[in-house]
Amino acid sequence: MNNKNCFIIHGCPSNVEQGMNPATRIYDKHWLPWLKKELIAKGVPTEMPLMPEPWAPDYQKFKQEFKKYEVNEHSILIGHSCGSTFLVRWLGETKQKIAKLILVAPWKIAHTGDSFRPNFYTYDIDVTIKERVSKIIMFTANDEADEGQQSLKIFNKALGGEIISLPNHGHYCFKNMKTEEFPELLQEVLS
Repeated sequence: MNNKNCFIIHGCPSNVEQGMNPATRIYDKHWLPWLKKELIAKGVPTEMPLMPEPWAPDYQKFKQEFKKYEVNEHSILIGHSCGSTFLVRWLGETKQKIAKLILVAPWKIAHTGDSFRPNFYTYDIDVTIKERVSKIIMFTANDEADEGQQSLKIFNKALGGEIISLPNHGHYCFKNMKTEEFPELLQEVLS
């Protein structure tokens, strides 16, 4: 696979998180930088786009940012939390063929109380995605929030794929995992 590449789409924090200050924000931290470093070391070009204002996710703005990257049939797309929602919606809209889609703690349920999340999370999942993606994997945990468990079921019912449940990983954030390393995900990307 000469054109194999990987894209990691971060999740969406619930607030502004001290703005865009790289020193204080956390939504693009956790295991994401570690995975990118490991994949690049193994010869897999990997990008981690910084999505615009992820605390107020807007699908059109995310799509505009993602347009800058070259996704092909050998690409591996990884989404964390709301990053999963973006990727599934994008794949349904663009009909892009890819090698692997990996959803980590996927989220599909809009929190009540704000105007933007329902617009981001509410869409019909295109069930034909599974015809254009060679492998679909979804990571969850025994201690994921109820809405996260519901979200996983929604995605899995529509797309099928393999579910990997790791104990005590919560929403796959550093505070749950207690580490930045995620060897199980690295193995799935490389296999």
